[in-house]
Amino acid sequence: MCRYGPLCEVVRGVTFGADAEASAEPVVALRMAGGSEVRRPLRDVRARQVTEAVPWRAARSARGQSHYPGFYWSETTGSHVVYESRLELARLLVADFDPGVTAIAAQPFLLRALAGGRVRRHVPDFFLVRADESALLVNVRPAGRLADPEVAEALAWPGQLAREHGWDYEVWSGTDPVFLANVRFLAGYRRSWLLPAGLADSVLAAFRPGDTFAALAGRTGLGLPAGSVRAAVLRLLWERRLVTDLNRRLDGDSVLEAADGEG
Repeated sequence: MCRYGPLCEVVRGVTFGADAEASAEPVVALRMAGGSEVRRPLRDVRARQVTEAVPWRAARSARGQSHYPGFYWSETTGSHVVYESRLELARLLVADFDPGVTAIAAQPFLLRALAGGRVRRHVPDFFLVRADESALLVNVRPAGRLADPEVAEALAWPGQLAREHGWDYEVWSGTDPVFLANVRFLAGYRRSWLLPAGLADSVLAAFRPGDTFAALAGRTGLGLPAGSVRAAVLRLLWERRLVTDLNRRLDGDSVLEAADGEG
């Protein structure tokens, strides 16, 4: 009797089991929206197939747990994306803010492979697809845990397989706290339908080179409430149609610039 359960299946000509451990190649298991499960060798997996799947596992909440799971509404996906910790939520915010990211999948698949002489299983945290159709596999861990040899080893073998497959790989432990605070604030304006249609375009048309946030938000002659204009400026910053140095605290003195092709 095979002691590896699902690993004993024949998947598109690849046999997994106690008698075939030495030759087993990496296999990805995907869960589809209809409830079916698809398994195929990693060499045959394409980014589109990953983003069409549903999360491999659901977020779990239990009394007294130390992490905080939840769902984040992503403008990139137009849907909710699951996260399992506040650090994962931070990585989601950064991905959603990145105009180069076109698709986000959380808990995207189960990876099974022979590594270190034994069959290993791993569910990555995120899978990102970029506008150039390249892909990035992401694992999120606190920086303090990366010094643990067991944690480092558990994160290393999926990364090696991802790179061999042509995907980029990242172990993410955070970013500049000021940048993250600014992105978190701007994310409050990521839902375009909260602003009147055409408002952001009207405010952008009133932009002048050298404007600060306060100067543009307080410009008269737009015939709009000051609060609505401020919201539109923040929306334009979220969209990257206006840019500023987000490694400095965003405030009224922040100098704005029009993105390439805008203004």
